[in-house]
Amino acid sequence: MKTTDQPSDGARDFDFVIGRWHTVNQRRLASLKDSNEWETFESTEEARRLPAGIGNYDDFRPINWRPGFAAMSLRIFNPETKLWSIYWLDNKTGGMDKTGSLQAPVVGKFIKGVGIFEGDDMWDDTPIRVRYKWSVLSADSATWEQSLSADGGKTWETNWIAHHSRVRD
Repeated sequence: MKTTDQPSDGARDFDFVIGRWHTVNQRRLASLKDSNEWETFESTEEARRLPAGIGNYDDFRPINWRPGFAAMSLRIFNPETKLWSIYWLDNKTGGMDKTGSLQAPVVGKFIKGVGIFEGDDMWDDTPIRVRYKWSVLSADSATWEQSLSADGGKTWETNWIAHHSRVRD
């Protein structure tokens, strides 16, 4: 008897990140300032599942970049909307705004191996849109890009690209 695959609700779309990664980062030095100067640095990341399939988190640890800097991504799946919310937390701001609330997440989903997640943020006291783009290249390789828009999403400037390679034991 032939079975057909059930369509995915998206709840497992971030399963690929679970595990350890070595990452080569390219980061624009001055975003939204017509600059094309970039820095390159390496980092390690380890992603773990949250209980009951509600999401996952990873720790971001740069190697020889901003000594003492640490960050994490928290990804939560909403089973009602079928959308992911991604929060960025670091030891510079704690991931909080000036009122002490968590900063708004980027929200979105995957379509055919590419995830687009967008949200509102502030950059140098200016309201902007932020976009994360995840491209799953293989079981052991993925790329993440962060882009910023100061015109409500009409144009985007990529300011961070991370090339992830899985670390096998």
